[in-house]
Amino acid sequence: MRLAKAQLDELDLEILAALSARADLTNKALAQQLGLAESTCAHRVRGLRDRGIIRDSRIRLDATALGYPLEAIIKVRLANHTGEKVNALFDALVATPRVLQVFHVAGVDDFLVHVAVQDAAALRDIVLEHITVHPVVRGTETQLVFELRDGRGMLNS
Repeated sequence: MRLAKAQLDELDLEILAALSARADLTNKALAQQLGLAESTCAHRVRGLRDRGIIRDSRIRLDATALGYPLEAIIKVRLANHTGEKVNALFDALVATPRVLQVFHVAGVDDFLVHVAVQDAAALRDIVLEHITVHPVVRGTETQLVFELRDGRGMLNS
């Protein structure tokens, strides 16, 4: 169960906005940017991590530079929606090579699977060898991604 909005003060929100824009900021740079003592800044960031508000820090890779220029969203529809089978498929999808993200969604489709692959044959192989092989899957539809842009985020209204 998810809790209601966490108790965050203005400083927490400033820290989160700064790290959302640049997750690679050092503690020293973050403290300077916000006009804080480094120890205070480190303590506040550690508290946000301990409370699960900052879940992780990631880098984004250039898929094309790594040899995976083709991105797609694979829509997956299920024939059976038992909790155990849905969770098993979810686990299998996130463990599939070249899968970037998996969304469990409401509506006509049950999952959206974002992948990056080297070519159309590799995309077909993901669909045929990793998705449609599950008996719970009723069908798939694949959409190519032409371009991806970041939105404003949660804290930049």
